[in-house]
Amino acid sequence: MRNLNHLSEIFQSYDTYVIDLWGVIHNGIALNIKAIEAVENLEKNSKKIVFLSNAPRPSSKVKEFLKSLNMDDKHLSKVVTSGEAAMHAINQKKFGKKFYHLGPSRDRSIFERVIENKTKLDNCDFILCTGLFDEHDNDLEYYKDLLKNYTSKKLLCTNPDLTVHRGNMEELCAGAIAKTFESIGGKVIYYGKPYKEIYEMCFNKREKVLAIGDNLRTDIKGANNMKIDNIFIYNGVHRNEFKNDNELIKLFDKYKVSVNYFQRELEW
Repeated sequence: MRNLNHLSEIFQSYDTYVIDLWGVIHNGIALNIKAIEAVENLEKNSKKIVFLSNAPRPSSKVKEFLKSLNMDDKHLSKVVTSGEAAMHAINQKKFGKKFYHLGPSRDRSIFERVIENKTKLDNCDFILCTGLFDEHDNDLEYYKDLLKNYTSKKLLCTNPDLTVHRGNMEELCAGAIAKTFESIGGKVIYYGKPYKEIYEMCFNKREKVLAIGDNLRTDIKGANNMKIDNIFIYNGVHRNEFKNDNELIKLFDKYKVSVNYFQRELEW
């Protein structure tokens, strides 16, 4: 484990970089300029870059969002999202035909090809969870009450993250609802980090890969699951959970992860 000052110190050791978006490249409001500089330098050195996100939307929508933050399209040749992986399963009716959408209306792009199969809770084959309703965006008890009589149905979680920071504000994600559903006896099927299937869309076993992310539960645990090296960005989702280096090390133990390098923010 090493406190890494600059990515340039180790970049030659890896062929492929799997980089998280929210918390590394941007904070939901603006791009991280230092991170963009790191990406540009990796590209100049002919390194493969895959942006891997637990966004519950197709990759095309995430690219549109990144462009709205003024990210150059030349960086976006490979964007993989949990929403994209889940969308394929939905379109193939892998878990049934009829679904109940649990999440904000802005996430409807994930099921727009099969929107005619959207139905009520009583009639659905499975629950498609992309996040929280806008009018109940911080009340998990509401979802426990909503779902308590439907634990026989599977819940498809398209974003395993529990929280994100939008600027300085913490927001709950679909993973928080999934954990609530499991707590009342429901079964959840997860798409995204830290589960192996999403990584198979990013690289092959012959590549020397470095994963970069700010979430110990997903980014770093996923890297551990795939047995690839990682950089933990500690000024992200966990930034309020420690006060010094000793507490940071204890945080790794708390989440039962192995960290190779850590940086405050991604910096070349």
